[in-house]
Amino acid sequence: MQIIKEFEGLRLRAYQCPSKIWTIGYGHTHDVKPDDIISKKQADEFLEQDIKWAESAVEKSVTVPLTDNQFSALVSLVFNIGTGNFRKSKVLEFLLSGHYMDAADSFMNHVYGAGKRLPGLERRRKQEADLFML
Repeated sequence: MQIIKEFEGLRLRAYQCPSKIWTIGYGHTHDVKPDDIISKKQADEFLEQDIKWAESAVEKSVTVPLTDNQFSALVSLVFNIGTGNFRKSKVLEFLLSGHYMDAADSFMNHVYGAGKRLPGLERRRKQEADLFML
């Protein structure tokens, strides 16, 4: 959860992320409207809910053994790119074929927002890939 908090940051007023998706709290996007304002407590509750769906997506998609660090790195990735993008990603493809190093390298395929390479996503993917390989 800490890696997600670190990279998402906390915003109590709704804003549009670089991909123009309305977002609030720690990267929460479900049913967010432009004028929404929440408390820190609500942001924490949203994060707990959102992490649960990201964990569920990893659990349902990954059929090979994972360490705790690998699981956490994948949850952070899914939280950010979404379940659909994860399911069709090279990360998952390599992972399911047992190529863990290639899977880690493929985290860097997900550094774009609105068609632009974003330095913040590059830093996040590097940290997730490093965590994955610990």
